[in-house]
Amino acid sequence: MRAADQWTQLQESLGSDWSEARFAFVPEGSLSDAAAALLALQPVRVDDELRFHLVRAEGGAERARNTLRRLDGKRVWGTLRLLDASTEAPTHALPTRASASARLLVEAWDDAVTTLPPDWSDLLGELELDSTDHLPRAALLGAPMNPTRVRDETALRFRASGKQGYGVSAGMARRCLERMDAEGITGRISILVDLSDTVNDVTQGPVWRVAGRSV
Repeated sequence: MRAADQWTQLQESLGSDWSEARFAFVPEGSLSDAAAALLALQPVRVDDELRFHLVRAEGGAERARNTLRRLDGKRVWGTLRLLDASTEAPTHALPTRASASARLLVEAWDDAVTTLPPDWSDLLGELELDSTDHLPRAALLGAPMNPTRVRDETALRFRASGKQGYGVSAGMARRCLERMDAEGITGRISILVDLSDTVNDVTQGPVWRVAGRSV
């Protein structure tokens, strides 16, 4: 089935009140060709698939439809699937310092960044959540950070870049954490590894090995 037709079916399954959603596309052929065709959706490679995040209020549905039609036009075939989605959420008051978590995530992030040297270029961060109930929503709100679940832990890891290369910008990471704070998601932020003044030579950035896996 063509990607545009798959999108139509998935959009219908989302209903009329979805606000954000994450999708994965698994190409039958070249992953790089598919990534180039999906460039407008800013896909991120995860193993053998390409993932992208859509915000309905920002024209995400129309952009996805047009991009997937172009994908079909280039005869790049594959399978599109929905990872998760959220509907319009009610407004939540920001948690106070008297709540279960003594600090807002964005404050913890600001403090962590201030400990880095001025020329920091790459870091591996971790968001440890207070409840497994927070995991799906935190992953969705933090989609621009491309978070990965830490096995056997209630935590998400992400990469950030201080200047260029692979990883979310510090400002975008801060914005994602602000959105989590606004919905009462609590936890702790830590920086596991950081590097300064790296230079990318035919690469998007450094590769770290954690528990035998590249991150």
